[in-house]
Amino acid sequence: MNDLLPSLHGQLDQVLQSIQFFVPEICLSVLFVVVLVTDLLFKRNAGPICRLITVIGLVMVITKDLAQFKLVISGQNFLFFTEMLQLYPRALIFKLLIDILAVVLVLYFEHDDELRSHNKGLSDLYSITIAAIFGLHLMVMAANLLSIYLSIEMVSIASYLMVSYRSENKLSSEAGLKYVLFGAASSAIMLYGISLLYGFGGTLNLFTDNLVLNLIKAQPVAVSFALVLFLAGVGFKLSFIPMHFWVPDIYQGAPTPITAFLSTLPKIAAFCLLTNFLTAFVGFPKWTALDFHLLLSVIGIITMIAGNFAATLQTNVKRMLAYSSIGHTGFALMAIVNLTQQGVSALIFYLTVYAIANIAAFMLANYFANAANAEDTEAYKGLGFKYPLAGVCFVIVLISLTGLPITAGFNGKLLVFSSVYSVYQQNHDVWLLLLMITGALTTVVSLFYYIRIPLNLFLRKAEKTTDFPASSPYLLIASAIIALLLIFLGIFPDFLAKFT
Repeated sequence: MNDLLPSLHGQLDQVLQSIQFFVPEICLSVLFVVVLVTDLLFKRNAGPICRLITVIGLVMVITKDLAQFKLVISGQNFLFFTEMLQLYPRALIFKLLIDILAVVLVLYFEHDDELRSHNKGLSDLYSITIAAIFGLHLMVMAANLLSIYLSIEMVSIASYLMVSYRSENKLSSEAGLKYVLFGAASSAIMLYGISLLYGFGGTLNLFTDNLVLNLIKAQPVAVSFALVLFLAGVGFKLSFIPMHFWVPDIYQGAPTPITAFLSTLPKIAAFCLLTNFLTAFVGFPKWTALDFHLLLSVIGIITMIAGNFAATLQTNVKRMLAYSSIGHTGFALMAIVNLTQQGVSALIFYLTVYAIANIAAFMLANYFANAANAEDTEAYKGLGFKYPLAGVCFVIVLISLTGLPITAGFNGKLLVFSSVYSVYQQNHDVWLLLLMITGALTTVVSLFYYIRIPLNLFLRKAEKTTDFPASSPYLLIASAIIALLLIFLGIFPDFLAKFT
């Protein structure tokens, strides 16, 4: 104890100095407690109050995110909390994107018929969501292997609870159980990889204490094995091949707003985490243990092919969108294969337009499920004439997800292709050429399964007409706004590109 006393004052000073970089996360912690206490006080009537508090709290967190841009205006990276976390411009962009999309999703929860009819209400779900967002913030800022593991586990545990929230539903319970089993296995694999990296490198800090230099001195095969185990854990959140097994069943079994959450926010944070991790290894010419360029290229190619071709075989809309999200993960990996500044900027743009389009796609799938009990593509026959605005919005959103002009999805894919091609012009790497060819071919393949929904909506007639109840206007209004935004960003991409 006496040995620790001389350093205690300095450590406390360091913690106090670190608080200025952690203000949004402190706000999220306070918000979590407030929502939790509100739920306990108002019980069954707490849902609307908790939703209002959550939205107001998240808006306040967004303002704190914006205020932090002043700290990193020079582009400097700040390591804080004993170098466990770091604050830098790209992290702020990712945090801001996560928080803005979180507000949209929190408002979305109330408008799903299945969630709204849940006997426990939605107040618990709001507190779980806040905890997940806190974990996503930590993933974005993690600068230590231990903080990476803890942040992923925090998000995973919250995600398990969200997926199985409707515990009375067998499909939801099954999805939650599968998610827990796959998550526990990937967590154990990643933790084993981290323990090996710590043994070989002698430290857990990514950017200090010479972790990479120590790994270079270790046996290359053993280090490569440890890195593959670690990337398997990150791959679970990104859902690339072969860590994708959980995606179709969980996306189909979970409530649709939860599926929209899982398909966007954790993926955005995981891509940021992956770029941070790879940055630690860039710039070391003596690095020979694991060729990240080759590994990510192979994973990207296989993921694009498997995800898109599997989606063509699906009839359930949510399951089809699940496999398409796997394909989008493979395409996004193209942007960071070489980890150039242009590639990272293209990744941010692509993830932004993918996330808002994907949320809109699930909203519209939810809208048709609520209104017409349409779960499969065949059930969409003739619904475009019954719900013309929803049908047109769905067509625009799917065109953007495919990557066709004049939508934001086209510009996103164009930026990714441009970032890869600019590097290919310099080194004529065959893997970059294969990535571009695969990306172009799978984009064509994606048109075949995306076009099924517009085809059934407007070009095929239903066998019998049925009077359907009115669905939630929020889903329609939000989807229409997103559809217009996708067209706007398709015509004026600089409006978003200048922030990336």
